[in-house]
Amino acid sequence: MRLIRLLKNDIAREAAEWVGEGIISTAQAEQICKRYDVDYHQVKSRSFAYNVLIGLGYLFIGLALITLLGANWDEMPRALRMWGLITLTMLTQGVALKLYLGGAKDKAAGIFFLGNLFYGASIILIAQIYHLGEHMPDGVFWWALGCLPIGVLINTAWVTLQALLLALVWFMLEVNMGFYPLLFPLFILGSILVLYRGRQNTLLFLAVVASIVLWVEYTLALYWGSNRVLMLQVEHVVISVALLILAYASGHRLGRMQSTSARDYGALLTIWSLRLGIIALLVASFEGPWRELLRESWEHTYSMFVFLFLLSAVALYLAHSAQKSVPVAAMIIVMLLSVTAVLVSGSSSHAIYFQIACNLILIAAGVWLIIRGIHDGISHYFFLGVASILLTAFMRYVDLIGDYIGGAAIFLLFAAVLLGAAKYWKRRLAREGMA
Repeated sequence: MRLIRLLKNDIAREAAEWVGEGIISTAQAEQICKRYDVDYHQVKSRSFAYNVLIGLGYLFIGLALITLLGANWDEMPRALRMWGLITLTMLTQGVALKLYLGGAKDKAAGIFFLGNLFYGASIILIAQIYHLGEHMPDGVFWWALGCLPIGVLINTAWVTLQALLLALVWFMLEVNMGFYPLLFPLFILGSILVLYRGRQNTLLFLAVVASIVLWVEYTLALYWGSNRVLMLQVEHVVISVALLILAYASGHRLGRMQSTSARDYGALLTIWSLRLGIIALLVASFEGPWRELLRESWEHTYSMFVFLFLLSAVALYLAHSAQKSVPVAAMIIVMLLSVTAVLVSGSSSHAIYFQIACNLILIAAGVWLIIRGIHDGISHYFFLGVASILLTAFMRYVDLIGDYIGGAAIFLLFAAVLLGAAKYWKRRLAREGMA
């Protein structure tokens, strides 16, 4: 049911068709949608694509007006430029506020989004008038900070997402210039508050997760850096893997909560953490990444292990409460053994052995995903497992084998795995049929 939760708006539209065909009643359709926290009547009239089109429409309206202002910028008197921008911004936000107070919250959110674009343009162009550009990221920061209160106060995910994306731009500009963005958690907390109180929004949720990961990594970069230089170290690779395991455990924990929104977010987090984990294993299945890791100096191993054990402890706690201790514990053990082996070895000539071990882990992960997909009836587990095995077979044929006999052998091996999985699936279906 995890994947179904991610397609719940499609379920609502299907329910509308069933009502039209007389298969179920409107009350039954409403009950089906209520199970997945979907407004049956709202989904019938508006969709995610509709909201995206409206948002893009307002975006291009803003860009068109900003382009016209920029084209005639030099010909306009300075006072007219400044007060024209301020008036345009205040007028747009005033219209949005009137719509919001009148109960048209969705329309108001779109106008607020447009007004925030004018607000950003005002900051940039007025700074240009008065030559205020000593620290360029400050303009993006004040733009994002001006958008955030609106999104939080009207409890709208799209305006909050606008603020968070601007904050991410400011964050990356600051860290690339060697500065630590101290107020960035403010935008994360505001976005979490909107996710908690408002309607579900997948893009805002994923942006929050990505923001948390970036903030943790660069906070550690500040701690590990010398002379306050924000540079990612080799230890950040290990921390990223630990954060990925923590995300997987957090997804399962959210899936156990009573809130429908929390369960939906949990399904999304679990799916994407698995996908990113498989991608990371595919990258590590080559010799090059291991050779680079073995050549590194690893200057912060003590503190790295401290953070590693803290993240692992939190992940195990969440996994235990979600009854998923075994897979999470297995991931943590593999991670710790891999890091320890790299530190003990320290020789780039051993990279081939780590590559072989990673390929075996990748195959085992693919088989586990296939079995889990069949056993629990989760289709995305099954297809992710099949895809990981097929990709492994293809890459190893290109990278390691290169001859017909070796290629045939490795393809036969993976064929045996897939046919075995199919046989297991058939037996399970037969047992369920007999039951």
